[in-house]
Amino acid sequence: QLQLVESGGGLVQAGGSLRLSCAASVRTFSEYVMGWFRQAPGKEREFVAGISWSGGNTLYADPVKGRFTISRDNAKNTVYLQMNSLKPEDTAVYYCAADRLLSKLTVRDGMAYWGKGTPVTVSS
Repeated sequence: QLQLVESGGGLVQAGGSLRLSCAASVRTFSEYVMGWFRQAPGKEREFVAGISWSGGNTLYADPVKGRFTISRDNAKNTVYLQMNSLKPEDTAVYYCAADRLLSKLTVRDGMAYWGKGTPVTVSS
């Protein structure tokens, strides 16, 4: 099985920054498209950012464009989400997910593998 473990969440003031990390326990990490999703209290889980197999292509949800950056280091089996200029509405549990298919990023809950999430709270 593919195991994903997120880290880096926490409490931060509005305007601050956090970097989330997701470590994958898999030999063929570069064969997986990676994504970040989030779920705010009382809301459905939503797509945040995605990155292709070698990192050449990225995709962002409109609310985070220009503020968040997704990246990956295949040598370390790790994907990152750099979050800058954080807003209270960014408060959510952030999930790392993996799939072999790029198209799965656009399907709600469609990714094959999921981490357990790391909470991010942005205070005003």
